[in-house]
Amino acid sequence: MREFIVEADGGSRGNPGPAGYGAVVIDAATGETLREAAEYIGVATNNVAEYKGLVAGLKAAHELDPAASVHVRMDSKLVVEQMSGRWKIKHPDMKPLAAEAARVFPPDRVTYEWIPREKNKHADRLANEAMDAGKRGEQWVASESTAELDAQDARAARAAGAVGQASEPSGADDARAAGNVAAAQVPSVGWAAPADLGAPATFVLLRHGETALTPQKRFSGSGGTDPSLSEIGREQAERAAAAFAVRGTIQAIVSSPLKRCQETAQAVAARLGLDVRIEDGLRETDFGAWEGLTFGEVRARQPDELNAWLASPEAAPPGGESFAEVAVRVSAARDRLAAEYAGRTVLLVTHVTPIKTLVRLALGAPPESLFRMELSAASVSAVAYYSDGNASVRLLNDTSHLR
Repeated sequence: MREFIVEADGGSRGNPGPAGYGAVVIDAATGETLREAAEYIGVATNNVAEYKGLVAGLKAAHELDPAASVHVRMDSKLVVEQMSGRWKIKHPDMKPLAAEAARVFPPDRVTYEWIPREKNKHADRLANEAMDAGKRGEQWVASESTAELDAQDARAARAAGAVGQASEPSGADDARAAGNVAAAQVPSVGWAAPADLGAPATFVLLRHGETALTPQKRFSGSGGTDPSLSEIGREQAERAAAAFAVRGTIQAIVSSPLKRCQETAQAVAARLGLDVRIEDGLRETDFGAWEGLTFGEVRARQPDELNAWLASPEAAPPGGESFAEVAVRVSAARDRLAAEYAGRTVLLVTHVTPIKTLVRLALGAPPESLFRMELSAASVSAVAYYSDGNASVRLLNDTSHLR
């Protein structure tokens, strides 16, 4: 039975935004490129583009030999895990594409492997060529593609690097090599065990800038007024935007629907040339009857209700949400976004309670820890989410960009 390798990729400049996919079919025995496919698909998400790339690659392989077996390699952890049956497919846009991919070959003749992005250069280049063509109002043309040459250059560079490492001088490096051998003889356990989980979905958590209510420390949730940024808040948003532009790591922006977050997110988006996606799960707690009041005012008016709220995450302000309820919707938003943005760095512009909740859940900390974290206006925190379900808190309440 003939065996093909299909490498596929897709991308969206904006997510959703102008999107395209690329796929290449390779002879597994010889490494020869047999077929390339790429297409600009209009406005779509990264995940839709990646799935379309998979479908195109499988169909191209099927045209070459319907009886072949196929090994698919992609840098999309989401697609690989879903098509392998290890992750559920929940998004309505993904289900028909996954079903279409599954129909091309019998399931027992297709296997899936996640590879890092740097090993998927050929398909990635095809996808970018397709998006570039779409920007010009054209479609991708195979005869004009340089993707295969680019991929060959990348492979040659990696091979040269491997040769260079193999021919390093001896002397001091011999001791390092000996140390590596000794280390290899010691079994790794626990957190030190090697595991290729792929790049995590990294959420950079930006609290919105100040509003007029922020310095007064008034309850400002999602159930009352929807204040805009103050002049100070707008300056904070611009400073955060400048810092993100310098670092250049943000690949997508997701915001709470509330005005103060959208204004903060738009300041960053303008610098980075990205669109802002709205996620309702990131909105602030509804503080009900306490909206607009200070803590002292609530203490004076409703001391019993306040004490109950402080004592239990299940208690809610009159007419508002409990922290337990907030945790449910924030967790649901986290799961959706972590699956969709697997391997990417995403800016989430949101509020005090959602950020603290994400940090608390990542740490496995009890609910009372919400009252023990400080989050300044326009501060930055970060949490990384891995494919095995684990999370790592990387930053909390950084305000260095505001100084």
